[in-house]
Order: sequence, then structure tokens, then C-alpha cells
Amino acid sequence: MTNDQTIVALATPNGTGAIGIIRLSGPEAITIATSIFKGKDLTKQASHTIHFGNIVDEDIVLDEVLISLFIAPKSYTRENVVEISCHGSAYIIESIIKLLIKKGARSAKAGEFTLRAFLNGQLDLSQAEAVADLIASNSKASQQVALQQLRGGFSTQLQGLRDQLVQFASLIELELDFAEEDVEFANRDQLKKLIHEINQVIVKLISSFELGNAIKQGVNTVIAGRPNAGKSTLLNALLNEERAIVSHLPGTTRDTIEEVLNINGINFRLIDTAGIREATDAIEQIGVQRTMEKISQSALLVYLFDAEQITIEELNQDIESLQKPGITMLVVANKIDLLEESESPEDGKSESKKKASSSSKLSDLGLRTSNFLRVSAKEKLNIDELKQKIYSAAIKDQLTGDETLVTNIRHLEALQKTEEALIRVLNGIDTVTSDFLSMDIKQALHYLGEITGAVTTDDLLENIFSKFCIGK
Repeated sequence: MTNDQTIVALATPNGTGAIGIIRLSGPEAITIATSIFKGKDLTKQASHTIHFGNIVDEDIVLDEVLISLFIAPKSYTRENVVEISCHGSAYIIESIIKLLIKKGARSAKAGEFTLRAFLNGQLDLSQAEAVADLIASNSKASQQVALQQLRGGFSTQLQGLRDQLVQFASLIELELDFAEEDVEFANRDQLKKLIHEINQVIVKLISSFELGNAIKQGVNTVIAGRPNAGKSTLLNALLNEERAIVSHLPGTTRDTIEEVLNINGINFRLIDTAGIREATDAIEQIGVQRTMEKISQSALLVYLFDAEQITIEELNQDIESLQKPGITMLVVANKIDLLEESESPEDGKSESKKKASSSSKLSDLGLRTSNFLRVSAKEKLNIDELKQKIYSAAIKDQLTGDETLVTNIRHLEALQKTEEALIRVLNGIDTVTSDFLSMDIKQALHYLGEITGAVTTDDLLENIFSKFCIGK
């Protein structure tokens, strides 16, 4: 890959706006900008200065602009960078970019500015990926995690592990040079201790992916239950808006409805589903099937039941059938505003068919699961408490603000391969020869290096930066 060309792209979103920023980066960025700028001679100005003037195409003024100068290496890409702040007319922006290309620049590829920052040593690869995550962040938590990685927290931790492994790898390589003398330079007990310590850190990073990915992508949260349990009313209450159609008729919701709810900086992807029951027609059957599919794909299940109508037997049956490995379930009793404090023995109900509406039975259920709450979706009773339950169930006190979280599937896979290589080192440390130990340690170093970019290929870089937006 070569950086000898000057690239240009719009750095702000496409569309009409008050301001558009056109970015140039490369060895001729300042010279090219000067050739179309009527104002001060930009080639004679200091770095980090802003200059007012006109962009002209021969004798035609295209726009009044402000030009910001960043002279290498004090720029985002460590190259000469010029940013032209013009009016946000699509016509003006297109005209200026065409003029810059005519003067010698070329259109930038997706992510090419950040790619140059990486190739020029401004960022490592995990920090470069954090730039894309920061741009795409849609919650406070995802923004904070991306910012922490951009500042190098993850990179620093990985580099420390890699440096320690490199030291031992060097000693083992030295042993290979003196193989005939049967000399041992690398203390095997110290190597065991080091690998155990490194593996503890790696296992912790791997386990952080579940939370990190939830923060980055949002937590899939399904609201499920029997027809007429009040699922759509609950969705509306959580969102504080009339998003779903509400009716007293069972089976109103035939398909899933998805909305995003932000709780304490975390996005929860709420999914209102069709009621779970024996379907009465083909359309309802499809709705129930989709409900079960959404439940299997969720991280959090809010099981809602009508506290006035359901029997204890039906309730326990639902809970047992819906509980799945890896899915946290919240059990929520709805319509508590309609509950009677007691049931008279003359109500004609047999003991086995008494409803779960009595306070004592709800209390008994509460003792059986800590993830239990009573609400009235219609009257919005305990809705704030439910939001906190949802947050706590998903985050589980794991988010303290200063921990390193893995949010990238590529990083996760590299860490898993690193762990596998280090386990091979541990398993063979007392039995295999130094050359095999050296191979496994080199494998671990390779996979750690893939994360930060110490080890790269053109295909890897193309895959990563092609997912960036143009102009970044």
C-alpha cells in the first residue's frame, strides 16, 4: 500500500446542511488547496491555523470558505491535511471536490484516512477499529467503550502481555542455538507462572465479550407471554409512547414489533411478540413460531402474565417451557391494579383452578425467583422499577467504567486462538522440546499481534477498513 497520492473526500454526512467539510490528506494536500484558494498563500502558513477566503475555478467563485491546516506529522493521518469548511449545498460540495480531483487529488476509499493513520503509526489496528465504533455508537455506554479503546486502553494491556511473551520466546530461541550443549536459558517454572497469569487476563477479556457486544449492539430483550397478558401495553409503558396497538381482544399482535429503549446508557432492543398459545389460524401460527424464534435469539426474556387470570399451574408450565440456557428471564405479574386482596370460598372455583391473583400466591412465586416483579402496565405502576430490573439483569454489576471490554468479534477470535496456543505451551512445557514450545509461543504472539496490527495482511486491512464510511 502506498501513501504517495493525495486523497479527498467529504468528511461530513451527505445531504444539504449548513456546513460541509471536505478533507484532503497527502503530500500535495496544501499545494492543491492553495491552487484553488483565493486568500493567503497556504504553503507559507503555520500548522493548526484557519484561513478565510474564496474557492475559485479560474475566475469563477464557487464559495466563501474556511480552510484549516494541519502540517505533517501533526495531523490525524500524520500527513499534510487540509479541511475545507464550505456551505452545505450538495452542488457546492460536488463542485469543489471535482475541482480538487482536477488539480491532482483522487477520491478516497472507505476508511482510507484512518488506514493512513494506522500505516503511519498514529493508531494501532484496534484503535483504528475503535474510530468506526465511536462513529457508530448510539448510546453513552457504547461511546465510552469505544473511546476507551481509541485512547489505547485495550492496546496497552495487550502490548504488556505480548512484551512478556517476547522475552521468553527470545530465551527459548537462544536455547535452540545451543541445542547441542543442552543448555536451558528459559526457566520453565517462571514460564508456567507467566502463562497462567497471561491466561487469566485473556480469559477475563474473552468473558467480557458478552457484555461488550451487548453494549455495542444493544441487548435483545423479548417481551413474551400468553395472549391478552398486556405485552403491547407494557411496551408502550416502557417507551412512554403509544407504539403498539392495544386491544382487549386476545391475539391482537400477530407479528413482532421492535423498538429501542435506553436505560442508564445501555440500549435495549425491546421486541413485543405474538401471544403464546395454540394457534387458531395459519397467520397466528406463524406469529407464535416467530415469537419462539425471537426468544431463542434473545439475551433477556421478560415473561409477562395476567395476574388476575392465569392459574398457578399454567404459570409454572410457561416458566418451565420458556427457560433456556444462556437467557436471563424476568417474571412479571401484570394488572396488579385489578387484583382482589382475597378470594371468597364461595366463588365457585376448585382449589386446583384458583387464579394466581391472591397476594399470598404472588408472594410465594416471588420467593421462588429473585427476578420477579409486579406491575400495572395500564396504570404505569412499578414501570421504573421494571426498567432497573431489566438493566440489572443484563449488566449484572459488570460495568464499573474503567474495565477493558472486548466488543469486536475479530478480537474475540484472536484471543481465543491465543488462549489455545498458550494451553498447548502449558501442556507440553515439561515434555516437548524447545522448538515445539517456540512454535506455540510464536502462534500466541501472532494472534495477539493480529489484534493491534503488529501482524497484518492486505486482505485483513481491506476487510476492516472497507466497512468504514467514506471520509473517515
